Amino acid sequence: MSLLLRRLSKLCLSKPASVRSSLLLSNGFSSSSLLQSPPCTIIGARRCGPYLGTLIIFDADDNYLTYMEKKVPMELVVYNDATVTIGASHGWVATVNKDDGILRLRDDLNPYASYTDPRSIRLPPLVTLPHCQTQIITNVSMSSSSPEDEDCVVAVKFLGPQLSFCRPARSHSDWTNIRIENPCFFSSRVMFSKKYDMFRIPGSGGHIIGSWDLRRNKHDPELQSLRFRQLPKLSKTKRELLDSCCITEHLVESPAGETFLVKWYRKTCPKTISGMVRMQTKAVMVFKLDGLGNAVYTQDIGDLYIFLSKSEPFCVPASSFPGMSSNRVEILDVNENVVVDLSDYSMTGRNARFGAPYHIPPQKLD
Repeated sequence: MSLLLRRLSKLCLSKPASVRSSLLLSNGFSSSSLLQSPPCTIIGARRCGPYLGTLIIFDADDNYLTYMEKKVPMELVVYNDATVTIGASHGWVATVNKDDGILRLRDDLNPYASYTDPRSIRLPPLVTLPHCQTQIITNVSMSSSSPEDEDCVVAVKFLGPQLSFCRPARSHSDWTNIRIENPCFFSSRVMFSKKYDMFRIPGSGGHIIGSWDLRRNKHDPELQSLRFRQLPKLSKTKRELLDSCCITEHLVESPAGETFLVKWYRKTCPKTISGMVRMQTKAVMVFKLDGLGNAVYTQDIGDLYIFLSKSEPFCVPASSFPGMSSNRVEILDVNENVVVDLSDYSMTGRNARFGAPYHIPPQKLD
């Protein structure tokens, strides 16, 4: 992409959809020059009223903040007692209102959704299974890019045994609630695999994956055992460090259907942010999965760039977005933003407070 087009693209993407086309056409470009937005990070919002702020994002293919004209509710980017964000998928942020306990999917924080008509999709009232809880939510996942699609399935993973599904676009949408028996899945996150057309959850430790096929109307998961291969040789000091960390496992699928298991190692840091104890990333390990159950340690994911945050994980080909580096994992958490170069597993990043720690995947542009 030429420097001129990149600068024009940056200007266009900060504007409402109705303004983008005229800017492109007036500069001799067609709207097809911008087929999709680059991945971006939600930084926050500049307050412009008692309850609203203008959105601030950081594009993955650029080194500058973008100050959008889009106004968003401040309750979505700063902590408050009324509405809590509990995850995101495909640019839709899931919220819970503490007054009514209702889950909603909202596109307010999607920089490329409507500026004037933000969408809010109300999900059915939650049903708590016996010996389960629905107050603490691990994450949400969606089977397609919009909950307004007729066949879109929304999955909500709760801390503990309960996993729930619904199709919000259907007229009589109720939850399908599943009680997971195996405790290794209780604290894990759910993701949707386009390759397998199933929702999948890695077990704690990463040695097993559970997959749920809603087409077969079965509550019992299909289980796949994993065998870790070509593990790196670690020094005693490194092993002791990793053993002392909190570990979470994340499944990520590339646009070409490759599946990766990312192990994220964090440890409590003595330094605090605004008086709050924070977790600090100490290491990341990436394993490429094959169809035979092998999880092969790798330092080379090719042209790919993996994004981990409170959103559903995703990855993109870096070459599709000039300015992006390849073979990287970027992590966004409530108190840090870290980029890991997998070639040598070196890390760069910064500590800050992120009220809405979400990566937004590429969006189709009008």
